[in-house]
Amino acid sequence: MKRPRSSLLDLTTQLWVRLTGRRVALTDVPWLDGPTGDVDVIGESFFHRLAERDGLIVDDSGHPQGLLPSMSALSGPSFDALQLHPQVQRFYLQTSTYGFDVEPVWSGGLRPFAWLVSALFSRRLRQLNVPLSKADVARGATSEVFAVRDGDKHLFTAWVRSLASTNNTLYVGAYSTTEVPGFSGRCIKVVFPLPNGNAVVLMRPELQANGSLRLVSSGTQFGDPGFYFVVKRPGRQAVAKYVRALEETIHVFVDDDDDFVRAEHRLQFMGRPFLLQRYSMERQSSNSSGAATTAVEEESLP
Repeated sequence: MKRPRSSLLDLTTQLWVRLTGRRVALTDVPWLDGPTGDVDVIGESFFHRLAERDGLIVDDSGHPQGLLPSMSALSGPSFDALQLHPQVQRFYLQTSTYGFDVEPVWSGGLRPFAWLVSALFSRRLRQLNVPLSKADVARGATSEVFAVRDGDKHLFTAWVRSLASTNNTLYVGAYSTTEVPGFSGRCIKVVFPLPNGNAVVLMRPELQANGSLRLVSSGTQFGDPGFYFVVKRPGRQAVAKYVRALEETIHVFVDDDDDFVRAEHRLQFMGRPFLLQRYSMERQSSNSSGAATTAVEEESLP
């Protein structure tokens, strides 16, 4: 069978990382190690292909699955995850039992650029899509959460979100925790597989006075929490680019008036906010399949 060829656009992006990034041995920077994508398409079946290729176990048996295997996985010298609101803890331990509503709010004039990135990269790769119009998400999205193990060892939790109307994949991410040189404690690590590499988001946790959780992906230098592009090289070698200009925060909290867990996900580029995604997460007591449905509405800032 003929092996698919990498897209010229993907090769150009990888060349930019190689020319501007830092050569690393992944054994020295395990916080940047993660699943590497195929050369053409990522898509909703990626982790099953990965498991078959590498002899891993996909735990999609149907019992509740969480982005974290335990709250202690995120605790460290500067953060005690057990101090979080009980409903926030439950969300991270039983993510697969929640349904999602999301409201994207665009600002700052970067929406046309996001549309271009989606047209050139995201929709073709079936990875890292963001809601761009109401028509894109008119029928909502599906959410699958399942663990990936190497024998008895938990490697990461996979979270796959796809559009219900077109089955186009929105996000394919591997969630785990790690330590980084620039933060005294543990960070949430999200790896988005990309052709011949991945994008890695490292978020430091902050406990708020009301028991809510704030996750911050920003820093000043290589080794800090933040956003990284990684291109694999032969063996356990890679080139990593720290994209300091791209920052994000996620605030996960519980409203006193209802049983919803809510989140506000803010992204900014070079200090300019460009996207806010407001999430409402409601526990689905009858859902035991590991999949949930997401409804999406759209709002524009004045």
